[in-house]
Amino acid sequence: MAKELRVGLIGCGFMGRTHSNAYRRLNNFFDVEHRPVLKAICDTNEPKARQYAQTWGYERVETDWRNLLTAKDIDLIDICVPNVAHAEIAIAAAQAGKMVCTEKPMAMNAAQAEEMVRAVEMAGVPNMVSFNYRRVPSISLAKQIVDEGRIGRPFHYRALYLQDWTISADVPQGGDALWRLDARVSGSGVTGDLLAHSIDTAMWLNGPIARVMAKAETFVKERKHAVSGQVEPVTIDDACMFLAVFANGSMGTFESTRYARGRKNFNTFELNGADGSLYFDLEEPEYLQFFEYKQKETGKKTASHLTGWRKIHTTNSEHPYMSHYWVPGTCIGYEHTFLNALADFVEGIEKGTPAQPNFRTALQTQRVCDAVIASARRSEWVDTGAE
Repeated sequence: MAKELRVGLIGCGFMGRTHSNAYRRLNNFFDVEHRPVLKAICDTNEPKARQYAQTWGYERVETDWRNLLTAKDIDLIDICVPNVAHAEIAIAAAQAGKMVCTEKPMAMNAAQAEEMVRAVEMAGVPNMVSFNYRRVPSISLAKQIVDEGRIGRPFHYRALYLQDWTISADVPQGGDALWRLDARVSGSGVTGDLLAHSIDTAMWLNGPIARVMAKAETFVKERKHAVSGQVEPVTIDDACMFLAVFANGSMGTFESTRYARGRKNFNTFELNGADGSLYFDLEEPEYLQFFEYKQKETGKKTASHLTGWRKIHTTNSEHPYMSHYWVPGTCIGYEHTFLNALADFVEGIEKGTPAQPNFRTALQTQRVCDAVIASARRSEWVDTGAE
């Protein structure tokens, strides 16, 4: 009989939906010992929470997240609320002996993230931060290629994360829907919301980022607040670009904006090394592009008449995660990245090997985000503390 993983999820927004779907589908695709049970959904908007519970099959509704911590029928607290609440909930959940998962960015800043790390490590509870793009099969395949030594010495890493949904000056800030535009709730703009993804992926593939030099801009300086109705200063970054030096000596460029007209969720990276290169585009997630200059098996250069980029369709059963899904040539979607992440988390519990990124790993991403913000403010290079 399967062991129950009894879930209390906090937050009825977009991320809550992706996580709820993963809990519902886990055992359909992954052969794990645990079976998620959706015990409680928590949101301050009770009517919304009740509709949510009916849609997704949660057994009960709570309006105060603290009630989940004392509940004996809940094992895992899943945090899908605005960034300002991550630290308080995660620390309290760990102290109550609950497993903890949280959406990214991990916290408002590195100081909060450090407190979260101390709490989960002192309590000894499983924990994970939901950087779901690691679980795109093509990105996981890129990690495999790097680990196999097929890139060789890395020289350059470049990443773009572009959207366009805040271009209009009529878009308000704050409230349930637009809290990402309110620094008091989000902590930062594109740095924490978008670049955090790019930074996590970059360090997973290419190692720690040691130093950064950043420039940020807020194009619309004032917006009406969705709650107060008052026109208030905008204090988040609408766009940010930064240079990076990795601990391995390679160089990086990162750019993110919500003002790239026509871009909805354009997320790309390229890694260039002595022996090969990789390129990924989230708008074509089923593909990974790979350029091989030197064949790892023979050590010889690729024949000049065969030199060129390969566009690998990552749908074969030997590709990461794909043996759990369909036949070769058929694709999986965005929602499956959360399902893959949950499977890794559950397997980590069962095997005693913590899934990544856990809170300690994600702390370094938060430190880089802090360094980027500090660098943009001071117009100078800032160390991240990594070596």
